[in-house]
Amino acid sequence: MSAAHAFAILLALIGGYALGSIPFGLVLTRLAGTTDIRGIGSGNIGATNVLRTGRKDLAAATVILDALKGTIPVLIAWRFGLYPAMAAALGALLGHLFPLWLGFRGGKGVATFVGCMIGLYWPAALAFAIVWIAVAFITRYSSAAGIVAAVASTIALAFLHSVALGACGVLMVLLILWKHRENIARLRAGTETKIGKKA
Repeated sequence: MSAAHAFAILLALIGGYALGSIPFGLVLTRLAGTTDIRGIGSGNIGATNVLRTGRKDLAAATVILDALKGTIPVLIAWRFGLYPAMAAALGALLGHLFPLWLGFRGGKGVATFVGCMIGLYWPAALAFAIVWIAVAFITRYSSAAGIVAAVASTIALAFLHSVALGACGVLMVLLILWKHRENIARLRAGTETKIGKKA
């Protein structure tokens, strides 16, 4: 690996983190004058918790923006190769999960993850969407849908594209599972909040 390529990977990681760390859910709800989403529901800054404010428009905007902050850096980094693109994806997800501006307490990363999938390999994002819709329709649990869909899209990455992208996907899924550890415990206990239910 040349020094220039290593620098491109590092720059992609940093750039991805910088964009990924923008807390759109918190920014939008504050601009709209709604309740501080960190004090309701799960306390998460993502779209599911934004929805608990009763503002479907803000929740939809949060999903789109959180996804774009994964897609944009990946598409830019793709110009420099596969590994910079993977670094940008990992950086964007880390930025969303652990934003410097919020004391490293960010969201759960599902929307940003799927945004990264769109940039890395869009069929994997399609697999995510199909599985998410199916699981969410059956269970009404956003967390369960996100976890299962993330795993499914990573399998799609590995089998339909490359082992390298699959390995990147596995690392990202492990981060998402870590951030969802409390959701997983509530799912097992039957106390997880369902989609659309206010806190």
